[in-house]
Amino acid sequence: MAPDAAPDAASDAVAPEASVRAVRAYLDHLSVERGLAANTLAAYRRDLGRYLAVLADAGRGGVGEVSTADVTAYVGSLRTGDAHGPALSDASAARAVVAVRGFHRFCLREGLVAHDVAREVAPPAPPMRLPKAVPLDRVEALLAAAGGGDPPYGPRDRALLEVLYGTGARISEALGLDIDDVDLTARTVVLAGKGGKQRVVPLGSYAAEAVGAYLAGPRSELIGTGRGGPALFLNARGGRLSRQSGWTVLRSAALRAGLTEEMSPHTLRHSFATHLLDGGADVRVVQELLGHASVTTTQVYTLVTIDRLREVYAASHPRALD
Repeated sequence: MAPDAAPDAASDAVAPEASVRAVRAYLDHLSVERGLAANTLAAYRRDLGRYLAVLADAGRGGVGEVSTADVTAYVGSLRTGDAHGPALSDASAARAVVAVRGFHRFCLREGLVAHDVAREVAPPAPPMRLPKAVPLDRVEALLAAAGGGDPPYGPRDRALLEVLYGTGARISEALGLDIDDVDLTARTVVLAGKGGKQRVVPLGSYAAEAVGAYLAGPRSELIGTGRGGPALFLNARGGRLSRQSGWTVLRSAALRAGLTEEMSPHTLRHSFATHLLDGGADVRVVQELLGHASVTTTQVYTLVTIDRLREVYAASHPRALD
């Protein structure tokens, strides 16, 4: 639809004509001077039509009467839905806020208002997404399947996945390990996290055994195919295993194990943290193991654990049911 058309309103609310003209002028500006695509203009037109309808319901006689509280209330309605439209996705809500903020900047520049009341209003915060973890029996099936490949790749793959789950390492941290970073006697590894910050993490007995079996012979076979180097996990040419190859190792093991859920190296990291907390580990200990700079980042895993506790409580407590 042409940018100079009146903005859509999602209800019978009637916006002041001055506000409608201001929106038309803003859309013309975006079309002619900014060269926005037709689809983007159409989306902005719908967003601003809804905005004007909300303002009309609030009794605002024009853009100059709008307050920051009005803009904030409109942004909140984008996530919940209202009489003028349904709840929007995170991306659509963010776009609507961009449209409204741009509109108020335009009005200030054109002298239609004395202040930009939308300047400090941010898009609605997306809902917290809980990390995805898989049950222990499926992790064990994955690890067992990883060792099913032919030597030297089977032992290498098993060692890699055991390290990922046994230490909670990021895939880049695990693949960045050198032999000297691993101490099988002390059963520890030195991981280089974000910003090069190092941390020492315990290596469980299963992971230590898998790494030891890999170092006892299979890694030497891989070195023989290339020039060798300090990397712990090697590819078929004797060089350091790449991130893409690490993903392939995991996907192949998941396929052999018959696991249908989406699996990624981060899934093992999430499972590591969740299983520790389920077992009674302190959240600050998990924070150190994961290499999180703030405990706030780690606390999202406690939400997963609380869900698990709720399930157990509902199934076990005699007075849990309504």
